[in-house]
Amino acid sequence: MSQAPDQVVPLGDVREEGRRIVAAAEERGLPVRLLGGVAVWARCPSAAVPPLERSYGDVDIISLSRVSRELATFGESLGYQPDKLFNALHGKQRLNFTDPASGRPLDVLLDQFEMCHALDLRDRITLEPATIPLADLLLTKLQVVEINDKDLIDITALLADHPLGGQDIDSIDLGRLASVLGRDWGFEHTVRINLEKVRASLPGRGLPDAVSATADERIAGITAALDAGRKSVGWQLRARVGERVRWYELPEDVRH
Repeated sequence: MSQAPDQVVPLGDVREEGRRIVAAAEERGLPVRLLGGVAVWARCPSAAVPPLERSYGDVDIISLSRVSRELATFGESLGYQPDKLFNALHGKQRLNFTDPASGRPLDVLLDQFEMCHALDLRDRITLEPATIPLADLLLTKLQVVEINDKDLIDITALLADHPLGGQDIDSIDLGRLASVLGRDWGFEHTVRINLEKVRASLPGRGLPDAVSATADERIAGITAALDAGRKSVGWQLRARVGERVRWYELPEDVRH
């Protein structure tokens, strides 16, 4: 069957497709931001060149549940086929679409990112253009218990390209990291484990010595901020239990 000349279709390059989706959402007044690997690529120059360049399988975006109905039609307007049954059942937490030509999925998360730990993003989604803030993007990567090399590469790019600091757009907000993790011992424990995995991977990345040293220093800076951060009563009680009880979830179906 031939394609209508004016039919909108997803772009083959997932990086440019991510940009297209966010721009189209902006035109419609919808709060849509990138997350995942494409978001890292959009924010990190080092992710566009070796040795931290990598391939991306799909686009992940996040929005707000209050506009889930509008998002359902928005996805179709971009050339995607909705999973109508899934969206009807889970449309307050997540929407699923597929590019009918390539079979490539488009996942739309709503309100929070939840993989091994829960990260509430309702008040964070519209703070910056195009992607969620850098500290939140870093937390989505660092919360993966069964972390893979692609995640480690993305984390390295974030740490190599962005200084630790406050709330300015190009810095990783240490206050945000300490605030989120100071309420959840399990989340913080996973983050600490993964920061050490990132550090251990640095010598084999083929990075310039100065870049590797910068990433290592920023890992140390995050760890120091977590050491000094305030801990909630819940954090302290859970810390007493430690690893005797599993501190994370393992989703059955997770798309990276």
